[in-house]
Amino acid sequence: MSPGKVLDRLRHGVDDIMIFASLMVLAWPMVFARLTAEEARALDWLLPVAVVLFAGFAIAWLAKRWPLAQYAPVSAAIVMAAIVHRGGTPAEEGLTWLIILVAGTILVRQFLGTHTNDGLMRDLTRERAILARQAFRDPLTGVGNRAMFMEHATDALADADDTMTAVILLDLDGFKGVNDTYGHAAGDELLRVTAQRLNANVRSNDTVSRLGGDEFVVLLPRLTDDLIADTVANRILRDLLQPLAIDGLVLTIQASAGIAFARGDSLDVDGILREADEALYQAKADGKGVSRRFDPARFAEAEQRRHAEHELRVALAERQFEVFYQPIVDLAGEHTVGVEALVRWQHPTRGLLQPAAFLDLAEEIGLLPELGNWILEQACAQAVAWQRENPDFELNVNLSVSQLSNPHLTDEVRAVLERTGMPSRLLVLELTETMALTDLAESARILASLKTLGVRIALDDFGTGFSSLSHLGTLPVDIVKIDRSFVQAMPSSANDASVAEAVLQIARTFGLSPVAEGVEDEEQAAWLRNLDCAHAQGYHFARPMPAGELTDLLERQSARL
Repeated sequence: MSPGKVLDRLRHGVDDIMIFASLMVLAWPMVFARLTAEEARALDWLLPVAVVLFAGFAIAWLAKRWPLAQYAPVSAAIVMAAIVHRGGTPAEEGLTWLIILVAGTILVRQFLGTHTNDGLMRDLTRERAILARQAFRDPLTGVGNRAMFMEHATDALADADDTMTAVILLDLDGFKGVNDTYGHAAGDELLRVTAQRLNANVRSNDTVSRLGGDEFVVLLPRLTDDLIADTVANRILRDLLQPLAIDGLVLTIQASAGIAFARGDSLDVDGILREADEALYQAKADGKGVSRRFDPARFAEAEQRRHAEHELRVALAERQFEVFYQPIVDLAGEHTVGVEALVRWQHPTRGLLQPAAFLDLAEEIGLLPELGNWILEQACAQAVAWQRENPDFELNVNLSVSQLSNPHLTDEVRAVLERTGMPSRLLVLELTETMALTDLAESARILASLKTLGVRIALDDFGTGFSSLSHLGTLPVDIVKIDRSFVQAMPSSANDASVAEAVLQIARTFGLSPVAEGVEDEEQAAWLRNLDCAHAQGYHFARPMPAGELTDLLERQSARL
């Protein structure tokens, strides 16, 4: 029990003792007389004592409703004391009246204190009412706040029976731009007008609340037709689009809305608000300025993506990835002269995943710069180990779009080379032709910066960007990797063979070393030899493999030489 409650109980106990003591003072002459009578019996004084107890409990009960009632027996006891103690010596009478005066002063003080406490309680009650109103109202717009919405929504879901409860979540499109361009005063006025227009488009038993920022919510309880929520949402969006004049400026309020439903108490408040938020996200994704209902299928899809994003972040933090290596062979002797580093994900439940299962998502959520740098360091450290037995062994590592746009890429590559001891002349950084030609000038600048480290640059999927061949000479590229689509079609078509031959001729014209990708059988390898293509890679030679398996492959090849 808190100290305040203990003191409160003690005060009430003292008040009760005061009441009973005062009543005993009043009854004392009768009780004392009966106790001193010659033939006194227990019943003679028990009866007045019982009356005192009954009267005391009655007054104590009345005092809970009317606090001044407790002072009635005290006042009567003081008056009776004054009457009983009249006379006597002047000293005795003076002392008696002094005691009575002190007691009366205390009584008057308590009486006045009670009135003061009543005033304080009224003031406190008034302040509490004001605070209660403030606790449920948004001070800027005057509509309800999150606390009001949560309370009203909880009640609505509990009382829904077999009707529906709808929640419309609204967000103002471009509100930050209004604040940044015209100032916060204009933004505040925009929010106030939004609240007014929302209130004008709902029923009296609906609830409009501002959740924070530029996000509002409308609660529609006890609906029998779900189309009502669509009608209300679209009416609100149309009304918000009406021009608004603020200090000479004419603005329009475009908003997006998400709608969610609960039949009966099938959802709690957090659940229906979460579904409305997901529907709002769908409305934003569909171009803004529209309303969308919660779509379970799209929600499941979004949940799956969020789960995949979380797994990918955990995988990067826990280093669940592994670098595999695909041999690049010399076609003349079909021995391995280098490797291309390719990442795999050792998923804890789904097993080994190929890059197509996660690289695009990693790029979208901004993880590829970190993952790419990790791959580069792992591959360089491993290549250095292989180079002890194979001095000119080359390592190819792919760059992503986000890595290529990283202003610190050159510094990061330099740091990896220094940490691992990788010879820069044996490192080949690959980027796709599409990546390089997206912003030719910027790509040329970045690649030139990388070239200052002594590394070489390879253009992957070469042959798919013929429309930009005229720009190829501006890129500081050393190697081109012929796209697998040309290589795999070579034996089946003379025309396709001609395309591959033309690509090889273009590479030689620009002084670039060609590497054929996607070689899957000996016939393709033979065609490439006839076209004087020196290097190739593909399943015909070897699939991507872990570092340990490649080490074994290199040892077997060394034993044969």
